[in-house]
Amino acid sequence: MRSSRDEPSEQAPATPGASTTDGAPGSGRRGRSARILGGGTEPDPRFTLANERTFLAWIRTALALLAGGVAVEAFTTDTFAQPVRTGLAVVLLLLAMVLAVAAGVRWLAVERAMRRQAPLPLSILVPVLAGGGALVAAAFLVVVLGNA
Repeated sequence: MRSSRDEPSEQAPATPGASTTDGAPGSGRRGRSARILGGGTEPDPRFTLANERTFLAWIRTALALLAGGVAVEAFTTDTFAQPVRTGLAVVLLLLAMVLAVAAGVRWLAVERAMRRQAPLPLSILVPVLAGGGALVAAAFLVVVLGNA
């Protein structure tokens, strides 16, 4: 009787640095994916998926800022003067745009760092979002206190 240890495995090698189908150490990636990710070894899929979830959370935040910018411009005609309303909407829309681009750049930088087993890069997203949010909140505060 044969045991499962006697049968050849159909799975890809799980050892970091082991060759895979394309012959490159630890990477089953080819073409554009290999060039974009910049080599290294495949990280644990859980880390890659966590990185993707973080990216999606930043994108969700960017979409919320986009919706906020549209809402400020469309629904606050009685609350804000035209230049203030336009300024707030523009700040929110610019924050959404910057955040979406920076989220993609951050995802790639973290993915590359994990593949090279290097320290994770610092995020520029947090100070940009905090500064922009503080700017918008300050403008709202000025308007609210001005109307009181």
